[in-house]
Amino acid sequence: MVTVDPNSSVPPFEQVRTAYAARINDGSLPVGAKLPTVRKLAEDLGIAPNTVAKAYRELEEAGLIETRGRAGTFVGAVGDETRERARRAAADYAALTRKLGLDRDEAKAIVDAALG
Repeated sequence: MVTVDPNSSVPPFEQVRTAYAARINDGSLPVGAKLPTVRKLAEDLGIAPNTVAKAYRELEEAGLIETRGRAGTFVGAVGDETRERARRAAADYAALTRKLGLDRDEAKAIVDAALG
């Protein structure tokens, strides 16, 4: 279940987006799993439907979910590829930082800063 902390400095749409992305990427929401409708999730979380819709749009743009019209919203097959894409990007980054002569701690600090 996804939750929203109203006291968090993280906007509610980002909390929803991050929670679903994490569950998709760790496999607890498998490919093909149906997500709640925008209205149902908004009602369950006590937030505006537009907030949930924004989170779903961003998840869809990232390829993690897909909307199938009246059939609903489902975890997309691209979700399986997300970890592999991130792993390849990390390997490329590691190779670049070695080439540039950066040490491990500095390379990690750059990543931490980028992740914010």
